[in-house]
Amino acid sequence: MPSSPPDLTQPTPPQPPRAAKRPTETSWHGITLADEFAWLRADNWQEVMQEPAVLAPDIRAYLEAENAYTDAMLAGNAALTETLFQEMKARIKEDDSSVPQPDGPWAYFSSFVTGGQYPRVCRRPRDGGDEHVLIDGNAEAQGKAYWTMGAVAHSPDHKLLAYAVDDKGSETYTIRIRDMATGRDLDDAVPGTRGNIVWAADSATLFYIKLDANLRPLEVWRHAVGTAGDQDVLVYNEPDVGYYVGVSQTQSGRFVQIDIHDHQTSEVHLIDAKAPTSPAFLVVARKFGHEYSVDHHGDDLIITTNKDGAEDFKICTTPIASPGLANWRDFVPHKPGRLILDTVAYKGHLVRLEREEGLPRIIVRRWADGAEHSISFPEEAYSLGLSSGYEYDTTTIRFTYSSMTTPAQVYDYDLETRERTLRKTQEVPSGHDPAHYVTRRVQARARDGELVPVSLLYRKDTPLDGSAPLFLYGYGSYGIAIPSGFSTTRLSLVNRGFVFAIAHIRGGKDKGYRWYTGGKHKTKLNTFTDFIDAAEHLIADGWTTRGNIVANGGSAGGMLMGACANMAPELFRAIIADVPFVDVLNTMLDKELPLTPPEWPEWGNPIESAEDFAAIRAYSPYDNVEAKAYPHIFAYGGLTDPRVTYWEPAKWVARLRDRKTDDNLLLLKINMDAGHGGASGRFEALQELAIDYAFAVQIAGKAGA
Repeated sequence: MPSSPPDLTQPTPPQPPRAAKRPTETSWHGITLADEFAWLRADNWQEVMQEPAVLAPDIRAYLEAENAYTDAMLAGNAALTETLFQEMKARIKEDDSSVPQPDGPWAYFSSFVTGGQYPRVCRRPRDGGDEHVLIDGNAEAQGKAYWTMGAVAHSPDHKLLAYAVDDKGSETYTIRIRDMATGRDLDDAVPGTRGNIVWAADSATLFYIKLDANLRPLEVWRHAVGTAGDQDVLVYNEPDVGYYVGVSQTQSGRFVQIDIHDHQTSEVHLIDAKAPTSPAFLVVARKFGHEYSVDHHGDDLIITTNKDGAEDFKICTTPIASPGLANWRDFVPHKPGRLILDTVAYKGHLVRLEREEGLPRIIVRRWADGAEHSISFPEEAYSLGLSSGYEYDTTTIRFTYSSMTTPAQVYDYDLETRERTLRKTQEVPSGHDPAHYVTRRVQARARDGELVPVSLLYRKDTPLDGSAPLFLYGYGSYGIAIPSGFSTTRLSLVNRGFVFAIAHIRGGKDKGYRWYTGGKHKTKLNTFTDFIDAAEHLIADGWTTRGNIVANGGSAGGMLMGACANMAPELFRAIIADVPFVDVLNTMLDKELPLTPPEWPEWGNPIESAEDFAAIRAYSPYDNVEAKAYPHIFAYGGLTDPRVTYWEPAKWVARLRDRKTDDNLLLLKINMDAGHGGASGRFEALQELAIDYAFAVQIAGKAGA
């Protein structure tokens, strides 16, 4: 097992807080669940999300006691934390800006100023000229503990800018509209939204998503510029709380899209952007297990779909006038193992982002003759992102490439000449030489024979004799693939002798759609065993040793941390769980929570299914805490988090503290002014990460490295 905790603080450390036990019992499928810490879930949680001050005093007192204990126990890390923060800050170009994205006469971009926490939204004339600051995030956020922008969308006539702001961290946004000529906001203010914004072609109408009382995105509304919010029109209302509703537009701008989906079924409705008050029309009605997305070209809709067993998706076309399934025609056929991730239809070309053998590439197809070519890179592991831009009638696309050793490079690419123009290379002001680092990809054999890719980053001078501590990151849910991209912050670990590893475990789409289905619902255990088997492989191959691994994951990756802490605690020296989804069973039994009904396809519905109840109960981290030794554990949460509610990490830590038999550190930090994403300012976010990394460095005995 990991060693006893290092001396991080004063000789006589404070005693950890102990949450009161107030047993609550519920019965499901003939089984009684006893939850002694259920009281930490605020009965008025909806109000707390909007106004944290209304949190019950006894709950607040416990959370503040945990925060005070964590601060005291990490007091000895203050100098190291500050050193790490300054290192990471020094790698950020403080006055950075994005490459301007052209749209008609203007090019839009974001920028930061030296010392600024928040971005500015800017534009300049397309052919060059002075920048115009449209929104200064630093000025807007002044005096607020939390501030973040959601969507920002300029009107097609380039006169108005609609933007969404969340000042609580609860992902509840207020939409405002700014006159770009005067810099003043109109009287329009639309509260209680998801933050999505889509303009109609008339530059006088916008569409948005309104949240219900339980913060669920179920309604699409239409707003006319210059009118009061009570005059807005309901366009679509989703009656099934098991679905999410989104709003977007096709690349051509011809249609506003209403996208209804859960994690395995989708449905799309379209509105003519030139006739925004016209009714939406249905493309194809939802059918369990059928996922599709829509773009537009000419007289056709371009459909990316898993229809007819196309597990890794194919592309079809269908006439706008008659979009039913009977008229869908294969355009890019299904190829098993080649996962189509994104499809963008431009006037002259169809561009798709796909992944095969774990690596992404971009494929360009000319509409006129069907000729195809690819954009790919030779490294063992890398990240490739496609930016669709604002324009439809263009032969230029933009993509971003990086690897774990190579800073991000932004390219403009001519679809006809195939010429790449490097527009920007990520600057690391304090210096970075890729030649000092190595990135590798190895394959770890899982217990059922599957090969789990693991991306590795380390300094060339790191001894690979098993003595190096390993920082192992994992996620493995919702089909999200973790890119092997560049991160300036990781350098602070690898420069201190860590090997940084990403385990591309099942539950993500790193190896195609089957990689996702192999780690969800009834096969969820594969996610956890893949991570454990990856760790065992790295130990067996001499990258590190047992008990010398710091594991990290957030949100659903935090659930991974909790499950692995229960299943294989001896592998890990420490676990850092950020906003951890650890109370899985109780959350999936609580149908009032924002994400529960839409999440049932991912995890199972334990209310309706005894089989799902038993499966979730078997791995839910909170439900499987035992009287045994655990690694050092550091858990983070956010008071206004609507995704992973604050009481999940709070209850988990309370139960761990009550039952565990070791003397290892167990720390909880709840950000009382933020939600799922943590602190909103870029430097405040770095300070939170520095605390994480200082904990890892100290625990691994590398503080003097």
